[in-house]
Amino acid sequence: MPTAIHKKVRECQAGIHPQAIAKLQSGWLVMGDVQFLHGYCLILADPVVDDLNAMDPKNRAIFHNEMGLVGDAILAVTNAKRINYEILGNLEPALHGHIFPRYSDEVEELRTKPVWFYDWENARPFNLHTDKPLMDKIKNYLIEHGVIPEK
Repeated sequence: MPTAIHKKVRECQAGIHPQAIAKLQSGWLVMGDVQFLHGYCLILADPVVDDLNAMDPKNRAIFHNEMGLVGDAILAVTNAKRINYEILGNLEPALHGHIFPRYSDEVEELRTKPVWFYDWENARPFNLHTDKPLMDKIKNYLIEHGVIPEK
């Protein structure tokens, strides 16, 4: 059954997904639909698989490594204090990894809690005009560090 992840991957492959930052070896790096934490990104596995256990060990390692490299990029180009990583897939059963920058100036009652305590419904949605400069910084960092080829 196709999921929203399948749709986003197809849009990335077609070059029409506005949130796409770069093609990685394991999939697509995209900005999150909401930006309650500036720089929230996801990696969408391509080809789409149900979950991490559906990947062979080599591709599994690449997926995990790229999540960490994207976290390095986000740390370098924002004032994030740390990065949280999550792979869930309960709502959208297709492999995608969440990469959440965490900031020291987050509201105190949310700062140490999982991001799922945030109000996702009323969070600032992705906006290409607003978010493009950060997308470019992340992509340029990944190019400069040899994670993705320069095009």
